[in-house]
Amino acid sequence: MERKLKLVKRAKKGDFEAFQTLIHEEKEKMYRMAYMYMRNEDDALEVFQESLCKALTSIHTLRNNDYFSTWVMKILINSAIAALKKKQKLVSLSNEALEYIGTTEHLQNEEQLDLLQAMDEIEEKYKTVLLLRFYEDYTVKQIAAFLNCPEGTVKTNIRRGLEVLRSKLKGVYFDDRQNSVV
Repeated sequence: MERKLKLVKRAKKGDFEAFQTLIHEEKEKMYRMAYMYMRNEDDALEVFQESLCKALTSIHTLRNNDYFSTWVMKILINSAIAALKKKQKLVSLSNEALEYIGTTEHLQNEEQLDLLQAMDEIEEKYKTVLLLRFYEDYTVKQIAAFLNCPEGTVKTNIRRGLEVLRSKLKGVYFDDRQNSVV
């Protein structure tokens, strides 16, 4: 942690190599998150690159050096949301996306594909908190700081997001009588 804080301080002073080292440590998480939003390798890479440029040019605005990872992820998510709005398209699983998902070890079965499709159909505020909580393993407190909102709001959005997902997957994986996965 101490090493990372020193790198952040150096990067804020304009040390490109320090910034590059920091990004190297975050790149896999960032790309996965970009892909979760964009569902297309080219668009994910574009969002990833755009967010890196934004982070590099605005690193001096980072207030708390401890939150570099959260800060850069927030830039990426905002870039992804802006790109989706700009294109004004519904993101669906294309053949290319299905091929990519089939090659990754963390997404290997039908249930996960159905879950990803259901995630595409929920509101951004729910999608963001669910991805951060369950996919990136952030705590509620970290998500609240990340999104600059109260922890209660984060908890509510997680609960409501899960309810929406359950209703979308109802009848496919959930048995109403047992209220458990079939």
